[in-house]
Order: sequence, then C-alpha cells, then structure tokens
Amino acid sequence: MKAVRFFGHKDVRVVNDIEKPVPKGDEVLLKIGGAGVCHSDLHIIDEGTVVGTVFTLGHENAGWIEEIGENVEGYKKGDAVLVYGPWGCGHCKPCQQSKENYCDHQSEQAYGGGLGLDGGMSEYMLVPSSRLLVPIFDLDPVIAAPLTDAALTPYSAIKRSLPKLMADEYVVVIGVGGLGHVALQILREISGAEIIACDVTEDKLAFAKELGAAYAINSKDADVAEQIQKITGIKKAKVVLDFVGSTSTIDLGTKVVSLDGDLTIVGLGGGHYQYSMNGLPFGVSMTNPYWGSRTELMEVVGLARQKKIHIEIEKHKLDDANEVYERMRQGKIKGRAVLIP
Repeated sequence: MKAVRFFGHKDVRVVNDIEKPVPKGDEVLLKIGGAGVCHSDLHIIDEGTVVGTVFTLGHENAGWIEEIGENVEGYKKGDAVLVYGPWGCGHCKPCQQSKENYCDHQSEQAYGGGLGLDGGMSEYMLVPSSRLLVPIFDLDPVIAAPLTDAALTPYSAIKRSLPKLMADEYVVVIGVGGLGHVALQILREISGAEIIACDVTEDKLAFAKELGAAYAINSKDADVAEQIQKITGIKKAKVVLDFVGSTSTIDLGTKVVSLDGDLTIVGLGGGHYQYSMNGLPFGVSMTNPYWGSRTELMEVVGLARQKKIHIEIEKHKLDDANEVYERMRQGKIKGRAVLIP
C-alpha cells in the first residue's frame, strides 16, 4: 500500500511497498479517509525531534473501520471514527482519566501514530487499541481528521481557562493558523470574552474577523501591545492564547496579560522566556499544554456535529505530501491541509 514515510532528517518519501497490516487482539485496521498535515510534522522532518526510526507520518487521522481484532468490542466494519493522537500506556492514572496526552510513561515510549509509530498518511492504518477511537457518526472523515489536533488542542487549552473567560473580560489569540482559526470559533461558541486576534498578514486578520474576533491587530506593528492595551484598558487581557510560541509572541503575551491571568503557549515556535520578578503581572499562570484528553475529543466532535466549528481545509493527494510541507514552511496554507489516499 502507499504511504508517506519519514526516513530521517529532511527525508520524506512516498512509497508503494508497505504491507497492509492485519489486526489482532484489540487492534483495529482503518481505511484512511483523510490525514491532516500539521506544523508539528516539520519539527520531526526539519529539526529531528524524533530520531532513530522510520515510520509513516500523520497524527490527525480519520476513516472507516476495515477490520477488527478478535478482542475488539463495540465497533464493526464501516464505522466512521477518529484516531485519538497521543498514545499512552493505557494503565497509569492520567490514562485512566482519559488524559493519555499526559501519560506517566510518555518519556519511555513513542508519542503515537505519526509521531514515532506508523500514522495515517497511508491507505490503511493499524491502531493498537480500540480505546484510541472516537466515533464521528455522520461527519465526513476528510473534514473531521484535523479535529484530532487542530481542534482538540485549542479546545483543551481554552477549557482550562474557561472560568476566566467571562463576558466582561478580553482574550487575545496570537496566530490565526491551523489551530488559531479554530480557537477563534471555539471561543465564540463557549465563552463570553471579547476576542482580540493577532497575526502578521492582512488576509488572516480579515479571516479572524469573519470567525468572530471583535478586533484584529497586525503583530508586526511596533506598537501592537499598546494597541491591545488601548482596547482592554488598565485591566489588560485575562487570557492570552499564543499559537505561535516564538520569543516575540511570548514577549507580547507578557505585556498584555492581566493580573491573575493565563498566558497559554500552545505553538511550538521555539521561543524563550527569561523569568524575572517584574516580568509578569502577579498571579499569572504560564502554561504549555499538550494536546487534550480523549473525552475532550468527544466534546469537540459534538461541536463539529452541531456545526459550531468548521476547519478550513485544503485537499491533497498522498503524492503531494512534500509539496504541501514546502507550502507549509512558507506559510501558504490557509487553515489545514488534508491528505486523501
């Protein structure tokens, strides 16, 4: 079968000689409908964050059950499902709480399919346990695939700050890309806070306004922090969601977050923050969440089925993988690219 394989630093190839897996035990074989292309892939490909192994890329996956192992219960051939991305041990306390993204044994194992183990940029994908599946019912797997990260990650980040996102507060979203454009929709639907969006291109700022941002500010402006504070006033923004994670965006967040606020750094831009006593307002929580729980993914599916969130996607063939990655490097992907076998 055809698959997009990672062979090492900057070495991605589309191959046609992968043997179709046969599931056993609690394993499930999926016929892939769509596999999302994530910026995290570039950290693997260009920066070598996963080394010493060859595997199929793709950690945002959806499709239809093709075959099940002899111990699988509750699923049958043809069921449409998402694959929950972070694969934990399944037995530790976080895993038992549905938080496999924070598995106690994460440092001892590969993170999941497409992140060290075989993922879904392929015609078929072997999922090691049926516990990692989430039904999507009437959703199209091609449209739904990016929900597993591009929607789940911002949803989980927003949910942890939800008590602070009241109607008399402000929230700043930095970066209106694959995750940021979904965050705007989630904020619009589940919070009352007024939304301020920041990005470096005018088309993405216009897009942010379409998605529910009350204000859209160009991050390249020298006085971007002053522009935000003119909107928020002395109280500043109760929550800042940074979907870039560069040093400059982290610095911006520290300038506009309020006392007792949340500064949440989701993006993997490689930024640095030098802590000092006067560098952050008192009471600020600075966090770097990783993905979300499986039960939160179920909630995300609910939002999508109610048509409260929609991921802007581009459809591409598996053969176009390297071209898509190059466009992603250049910042030319609007929303999310999805590879379709």
